[in-house]
Amino acid sequence: MANLTVMAFDFGTQSIGCAIGQSITETAQALPAFKAQDGIPNWEAIKKCLDEWQPDIVVVGLPLNMDGTEQEITQRAKKFANRLYGRFGVKVELQDERLTTTEARSEIFARGGFRALNKGKIDSISACVILESWFENRG
Repeated sequence: MANLTVMAFDFGTQSIGCAIGQSITETAQALPAFKAQDGIPNWEAIKKCLDEWQPDIVVVGLPLNMDGTEQEITQRAKKFANRLYGRFGVKVELQDERLTTTEARSEIFARGGFRALNKGKIDSISACVILESWFENRG
């Protein structure tokens, strides 16, 4: 199977976490989060990131309620995914992210405690967790 470069986004209204990974290692590394204004990112910055990494697939975390129902942010994350596809023509997949923020917090804690818990870091580590769970589930 070919090695794929995969980029993941953790959509948020103020900040959009970002991570990059390879299917061959199935690991992800956090990239700087993108600031967003009411969910609208700086598309130029996102384009630059896509140009730099040239991902084969982009994964967007899909925030659902614990019972699997949608919430307002779910629609906005889907719209963000559609815009990524529409603007840049990248292949986009959605990944259920119900547990990732909690997981990201414990991951950050493991990597350096509360001092490391700034919002941008959490969002990008959430993007790593989204990406790694995508790798796990595509088996």
